[in-house]
Amino acid sequence: MREPGPAARVLPQARRFLRRRKRALLVLTGWSLLESAHTFLTGYGVARALDDGFLAGRTGTGLLWLAAAAAAALVGGAAVRGVFAGLTGLVEPLRDGLVRRAVSQALARAVTDPAGTDGGTAHSAAVSRLVHQTEMARDSFAGLVLTARSFVFTALGALLGMASLAPALLLVVVPPLLLGLALFVATLAPMAAAQRAFLDADEELSARVGAVGAGLRDVVACGGERRIAEDVGRVVDTAERLSRRLARWAGIRTLALGAAGRLPVVALVVMTPWLLRRGITAGALLGALTYLVQALLPALHQMMAALGAAGTRLLVVLDRFGTQEPRLPGDAPAGREDGPEPEGGATSSWPAAQPGPGAVVAPAGGGLVAPAHPGAVAARADGATGAVPPAPHAPPQVTTAPHRRPGTRHPRPAAVELRGVGFTYGPRARPVLDGLDLVVEPGEHLAVVGPSGIGKSTLAALLAGLLEPGQGAVLIDGAPARRPGPPGPDPRRVLLPQQAHVFTGTIRDNLRYLRPDAGPAEVEQTVEALRLGPLVRRLGGPDTVIDPGRLSQGERQRLALARAHLTAAPLLVLDEATCHLDAESEEHAERTLAARPGTLIVIAHRLSSAVRADRVLVLDGTHAVCAPHRELLGASPLYRDLVGVTAG
Repeated sequence: MREPGPAARVLPQARRFLRRRKRALLVLTGWSLLESAHTFLTGYGVARALDDGFLAGRTGTGLLWLAAAAAAALVGGAAVRGVFAGLTGLVEPLRDGLVRRAVSQALARAVTDPAGTDGGTAHSAAVSRLVHQTEMARDSFAGLVLTARSFVFTALGALLGMASLAPALLLVVVPPLLLGLALFVATLAPMAAAQRAFLDADEELSARVGAVGAGLRDVVACGGERRIAEDVGRVVDTAERLSRRLARWAGIRTLALGAAGRLPVVALVVMTPWLLRRGITAGALLGALTYLVQALLPALHQMMAALGAAGTRLLVVLDRFGTQEPRLPGDAPAGREDGPEPEGGATSSWPAAQPGPGAVVAPAGGGLVAPAHPGAVAARADGATGAVPPAPHAPPQVTTAPHRRPGTRHPRPAAVELRGVGFTYGPRARPVLDGLDLVVEPGEHLAVVGPSGIGKSTLAALLAGLLEPGQGAVLIDGAPARRPGPPGPDPRRVLLPQQAHVFTGTIRDNLRYLRPDAGPAEVEQTVEALRLGPLVRRLGGPDTVIDPGRLSQGERQRLALARAHLTAAPLLVLDEATCHLDAESEEHAERTLAARPGTLIVIAHRLSSAVRADRVLVLDGTHAVCAPHRELLGASPLYRDLVGVTAG
């Protein structure tokens, strides 16, 4: 069965809307009838002035008729003023209703998808409807009502005037007028379809660009720049093609407008000899020409332009709002309403958050590059991320390993080494890092602190190989952080971003994402080490399929921390990965991760993380200081200020 078009979906709503506002329609009709009288007197006065006045040698009579036509203009001005006053009774209720519908749709989506698993696309569409499309509908509706009303009552006055002058004039003027109108009406449906397709493509392009911008860190992390560029490029090409299609139909509409506007005048001029032979006076011909040129054709042009632009735009926008109010939890059962179910907003082929580990989502709070695969991310050698293959060494045990202190000679290379590292986000931007030297030994626990925006997340991205330093070198286990070669997992490190991601699947699958070979005992050991037992039992056990949207930010972070704990990667980098935990849970998680074999670097969310670390790296924008907590209290004024602010 063929799906009904936008007009079929919207017109039932339009009829209900207008039936409820009969008083406003009566006010508009009353003032518009005065406008019809103005139109009638304009042409009729010119005809009588010529026939009964100037051609008959009675100049005074001719001037009186012209004065009557001029006085009619004053009546028309008062009518227009009354029309605008009455228009608010139709326009404002429409705008208010659309705002309510936009808010209801946004609330319905927020209730059904509290975690925003669509990557923010629905929120962008809701803002567009609330801010842009409601005003577009209001302005289009107001313009359409004004121009359609003006044409109807102007045509009524003009046709009555021509009929009163000479009925034969209607035989000449009406057929070409109807022909032009028919040509124009024939373009409305394809024009509306083109407008709808163009708005769909424009909204999809906006959603895609917004999602890519928000998830740019993940695009770089996954090495998906080319794929995303090709995908967005196809949407751009589609939008361009639809824009050209819309422009072609606009050209056809202009031709129809020209035909409707010129053919009646041409027909009147061509048929003038025939009309004169039938006894039509010169005044009647001039009156008919006045009706056409000064009243009917200008009103026709305005109406056709409004229908072609504002009308199709209004039809499309109203259709996008749906035909029914969305139902919210707790609402009373709705009665049956006419029209199909609401579409629920703009559709887009841009994927929502994928129900698996490959979901590309935007990190919270920051535009720096860092991966955001489900919670714990294995950074790849080329700066991408992926699942870590099974590690040959034994699974991590929750036992305290002896931490290696700086200055001690060890046969193996440093876990992390930065040699004169500098980084800027643009050729003219101030350096975020400038000549940074740092050595982190295997097994060491390092905290990184500093004011907001000082470069802590940039440092984490450099360690993960997601950014390349402008100068110097970043080494992980003695090798470059961004190793050359084909893309692939880098089992040397795991980065936990601030935004922890959990995919739809069992708790066990979520925890084993970076260690798919981990056995049940290892999973249970990690659960107990991080005190996740009550959470796992409340969710239904380790083999329960979980819905990420039903988990809090803190619960997702706890699962991501467990995922990182279970992996065998020798380097863990936490970029404010505990920001949604309380202080006690954060302390336990950091101590547990520090106790596993390997190196832990924490971008500190609280200064208490610095107290627990072996050493603290203080970034202050000009130089960096790295030392144990107690030494920094005497050596770094900035660190003292940070601790003092936190403590105070």
